[in-house]
Amino acid sequence: MSPASWVTPELRAQLRTDSWFGSLSSGLENDLLALATPRRLKAGEHLFFRGDAADGIYAVLEGSLRISGVTEAGKEAILSMVEPPMWLGEIALFDHLPRTHNAVADAVTRLLFVPMAPLNELLSRCPVYWRDFGVLMSLKVRFAFIGMEDLALLPADLRLTRRLVMLAHAAGKEGNCVLPISQAQLGMMLGLSRQTTNQILQSLQDQGVVQVAYGRIEVLDLGQLVAVAGLSSADKALLGQIGPSGRTTPG
Repeated sequence: MSPASWVTPELRAQLRTDSWFGSLSSGLENDLLALATPRRLKAGEHLFFRGDAADGIYAVLEGSLRISGVTEAGKEAILSMVEPPMWLGEIALFDHLPRTHNAVADAVTRLLFVPMAPLNELLSRCPVYWRDFGVLMSLKVRFAFIGMEDLALLPADLRLTRRLVMLAHAAGKEGNCVLPISQAQLGMMLGLSRQTTNQILQSLQDQGVVQVAYGRIEVLDLGQLVAVAGLSSADKALLGQIGPSGRTTPG
């Protein structure tokens, strides 16, 4: 089965800039795209809520999704921002349990949607593909552990700069790049006050590393940001493996 006509060569090229999708065999790539349908969300529209039944996996093609948890009192904790061409939703593919968090569009967002039922049928026919989805999930587990360690051990300035590095690399971006995240959202991701977040970003801006604007943070020098973040050799090696033009290395 061939992908639909809306799956253009340009869309394939965009998806391949994601380290995970770019590492897939041509067989799995074609099979996934043959099952895919387009989705579109308005700004502020939810893709899913915590507790919703899982319906499939997604790739963000345009815009961004905010992944968060919200208390009964309405307090939000932002866990991550999902930007093009990142994939999400694979956890439920393994455990068949409900969604773990909320996913809401921060702007008009276009997505590629692969429904759960035909995807499960594909995996039943071609069980070798399971390993590829295990790699996708394991990459996110790695970053989650790094984030937990940073939260426990590092001061606020290093936590923030390291998170900016991770966001840039996870989105498959290099050189100058714009992260569609506000100061307030970044502070919420790290449990930092607005004042502390602003002070750290202002220092990075004074050093010419970032430029802060309304609703976004532009990384002017990713190499310098990596240096300021004080990444270990192991962290740099991991980022190199999932860089914008890199391939996911098994391990």
